[in-house]
Amino acid sequence: MRAIRRLVVSIIVLSILLASWGSAHAQSADVQYFPETGHNVRGDFLRFYKRVKDPRLVFGYPMTEQMTSKDGRTVQYFQRARFEFRAELPEGQRVQLTSLGQKSYKPGGQLNIDNSSGCQLFVTGQRVCFAFLDFYSANGGATQFGNPISPFEFHDHLIVQYFEMARFEWRADRPEGQRVVITDLGRLYFDQLGEDQAHLKPVKPLDATINAVLSITVRAFVMKSVMPSSGRQTIFVIVQSQTLQAIADATGRATVHWPDGRREEYFFTTNNSGVANVSFSFNDQKPGELVPIDIAVTYQGLLGTTRTSFRIWF
Repeated sequence: MRAIRRLVVSIIVLSILLASWGSAHAQSADVQYFPETGHNVRGDFLRFYKRVKDPRLVFGYPMTEQMTSKDGRTVQYFQRARFEFRAELPEGQRVQLTSLGQKSYKPGGQLNIDNSSGCQLFVTGQRVCFAFLDFYSANGGATQFGNPISPFEFHDHLIVQYFEMARFEWRADRPEGQRVVITDLGRLYFDQLGEDQAHLKPVKPLDATINAVLSITVRAFVMKSVMPSSGRQTIFVIVQSQTLQAIADATGRATVHWPDGRREEYFFTTNNSGVANVSFSFNDQKPGELVPIDIAVTYQGLLGTTRTSFRIWF
């Protein structure tokens, strides 16, 4: 009887664990955190983002969370696009791209093309040609970028062409096959519309299971920049991720280089605020000498280094 009871309990516990794992897994499938910019994309916006072959190429990374824009729409800004949520539209059509090309277009110096054999004429009366046409066709065409609304033009010493929802640039300095670049109109329109800059601030992942740390930044300073020949010094170390989030439990070493050639090492671990401090005493140091301190920090296989110092003054 006891064996049966233990078996039943084990099955119930396993079922609960599997159910909670499935629930968490489903939640994480509906949200994606981008540590490169420190923002989440979720729900309909995430599904729309992933529907293209190379979303990082055509949309870029998210610049904000989902937000209410100054024009009253529910939107999310990306480097090269702005998504709008239209609740009144049918399912599957509720996410639309803002016509950033049309909204930002200002005529520039026109570039005349004599040979139109490598071009395609569109309903707007504009042609798309050569590498621009290849890129346009390979990455979604009119569905993704809309129709062309300008000819080839010069803008800020670049050859560009505007489409309803994008702008292409020709970058001769880039490798073959990578010379067509989509302008970051998402960021430009964010500023043009006068959106609140606070929306650009990185946030934490909505899915707490995500490890979002790609790199660490280490800063250090001493409590006193000048010291007597004998005293007690304290070093403060701050460790942050690439999105300026505090890194707790990072381990580090402070190496003090004394003028007489000696080295002393002190070890530390950062707290929940990403901060650690090390204190040490010294005696009979020569006035005028500089004492350099090297800091090395590791976290999940990542390494960050910096240096600070103080001077023996009297």
